[in-house]
Amino acid sequence: MTIRDVGVVGCGIMGAGIAQVCAAHGYRVRVSEEDPERLARGIATIRRRLAREVERGRLSRERHDRTLSRLDGAATLDGFARSDLVIEAVVEDLPLKKRLFEQLGAVCKPEAILASNTSSLSLSEMAASSGRPERAIGIHFFNPPTVLPLVEVISSESTSTETIDEIMAFCDSIDRLTVRVKDSPGFIVNRLLVPFIFDAIRMVESGIATAADVDQGCKVGLNHALGPLATADLIGLDTMIHISDAMFEEYGEARFKAPSMLRRLVSLGHLGRKSGRGFFEYD
Repeated sequence: MTIRDVGVVGCGIMGAGIAQVCAAHGYRVRVSEEDPERLARGIATIRRRLAREVERGRLSRERHDRTLSRLDGAATLDGFARSDLVIEAVVEDLPLKKRLFEQLGAVCKPEAILASNTSSLSLSEMAASSGRPERAIGIHFFNPPTVLPLVEVISSESTSTETIDEIMAFCDSIDRLTVRVKDSPGFIVNRLLVPFIFDAIRMVESGIATAADVDQGCKVGLNHALGPLATADLIGLDTMIHISDAMFEEYGEARFKAPSMLRRLVSLGHLGRKSGRGFFEYD
């Protein structure tokens, strides 16, 4: 099957970024969001990013206009009936994602590929809910999708070779660098990254060093572009807890358990960049 039409469920930070990348590379894209205000904000964010690229001379006005002409928004899943590939990018909540895969399995044409942008949850459970596990796969983009080129391609025991090959070709067509991994919570990057971030949080929690000094040490000493605490703020501290819960349930290892300080910040509404405050403050 040749992928031409792409659906994206969710128009938050990840969904809007994925939709923009796909539209910029020639795909017709429909992005859905139940909340009209959230959908409008997501589309507006895409417009602002593209306009900024034009102002900086990185994007021609013609490509700007063509990208936007390929993009459409919707409040329901019904418009995905003709989509060749649908990528869900909703919150890291397994029951929610399973219900969504069940709905997509009923709405989408039989040959359509259903993909999850999950960063930590079981692809196999979502695949089973879809009614077409051989056409279900994980495509984990990294935040922000418009900047970071890596995609983890996750297959379950049921994912067909044909589906994997089609998704690898799709990722090539949108200029993503791919790594392959079997279905295992956290996959490659988060399985390594989450304990690292949690150790950094525990250092701050125990008073060993400030958040600024921990991040400075990692940036200069380890040559990281972004420190672990700023990375947590970028991911979203509530998302970090969702990831932690899934990985701790699967592996039962203390290194995957969310630190108390992280949970306190989330309970106060300090979610990182998206709320303006996390381990650091943002304008």
